[in-house]
Amino acid sequence: MRRESRLRAAAVHMFLACVCAVTLYPVLWVVKMAVSPAETLTLSANPFPERVTAGHFTTVLGATDSAGRWLFGRNLLASLAVSTATTIVGLLLAVTAAYALSRFRFPGRRSGLQALLMSQMFPATLMLIPIYSILQKLRLLNSLGGLVLVYSTTSLPFCVWMLKGYFDTIPRDLEEAALMDGATAWQAFMRVVLPLARPALVVTALFSFMTAWNEFILAATLLNDASLFTLPVALQRLVGEYKVEWGQFAAGALVVSAPVMALFFALQKHLVGGLTSGGVKG
Repeated sequence: MRRESRLRAAAVHMFLACVCAVTLYPVLWVVKMAVSPAETLTLSANPFPERVTAGHFTTVLGATDSAGRWLFGRNLLASLAVSTATTIVGLLLAVTAAYALSRFRFPGRRSGLQALLMSQMFPATLMLIPIYSILQKLRLLNSLGGLVLVYSTTSLPFCVWMLKGYFDTIPRDLEEAALMDGATAWQAFMRVVLPLARPALVVTALFSFMTAWNEFILAATLLNDASLFTLPVALQRLVGEYKVEWGQFAAGALVVSAPVMALFFALQKHLVGGLTSGGVKG
């Protein structure tokens, strides 16, 4: 029996190792293109580079515009500003809306939830023309503020549904106990519900940040100034009509992915947090 269990464990580990190898192979290939000195797309199946250089990263990170300004730094700040502002604005609006939809019963509640859900059936490109027209009338074209407004409104339905489902799982007894102890409804919401909903808040904020960080079509359409481009739009500029700088493109892709990876590692302890950890008095 012990020998069979060891063989079974060895087989499972071998299978998982094969799955990990297949999953990591494309990533290793991108890393190979980023650190290889060649500019062309190699067709070798070997995912490990023969020679290593940092020239592609230096070219991407040190890019400047026609005025001599550091272009990559401006694109990085634009992406950080847009993604952070989108996360904050969307989360502030979604928290209160989701709590109201979860705790209160009022006319139009069900139809409102269905409308939010139906809005997720249509891609953002379908609304590109009316969005462009609205921003043009508001004089927010080619501005980061207009991009934040668009991203916040498009991510709001997902954030509301995500948080509403989590608020439904939090027992009402905890809020009622806080009200009986003399807390107001706002204090019960801020000091009882929100701390218990921290895992959902973190996940919602992370997905909202990732959506704004990786979005390309709306940013490429609504922005015309190269100094205001977000990183995905700046990365697309490496793809020319007749030539593609594959090495620089791979290096830029790794640089664009690094902040999201760092954010995942920083928030992983909150992603697996308990539902009502610390919510019961001892």
